[in-house]
Amino acid sequence: MKKEPLAKLISYIHRQNQKTLVKQLSPYGVGSGGQHSFLKSILHYPGITQDQLTQQLKFDKATTARSIKQLEQSGYIERKPDPNDRRSQLLYPTSKAQEFLPILQSILDDNNKRLAQNLNQEEEDLLISLLQKINIEPPEE
Repeated sequence: MKKEPLAKLISYIHRQNQKTLVKQLSPYGVGSGGQHSFLKSILHYPGITQDQLTQQLKFDKATTARSIKQLEQSGYIERKPDPNDRRSQLLYPTSKAQEFLPILQSILDDNNKRLAQNLNQEEEDLLISLLQKINIEPPEE
């Protein structure tokens, strides 16, 4: 078997995973661009700011802004003024988002099972460990 470059394999798996997630989440009004990641973070950290989300999820500011706007238009989140910084807004999940969380988590869990379906538990644990090892951020220049 030909050994493919690591970056190519990771990129391919990511694209395939995103296609699958978009198909599964679009009936709920959650689209592409990592919207599910933003929604999940807002559900777990109510009152988080857009800048904090950008840093936490490692997306660029434009992608964060687009995703937040779409999630707000879909009724999953709401913005409230930050009492400590009038330039900033705090992001909160709506009741629609709270009700959707078990469905979202089920979709994500099923997707992870599908990704690891050809691995035994030891191989899956090793893969996760190795991916976390290479996910270390490079030093700032």
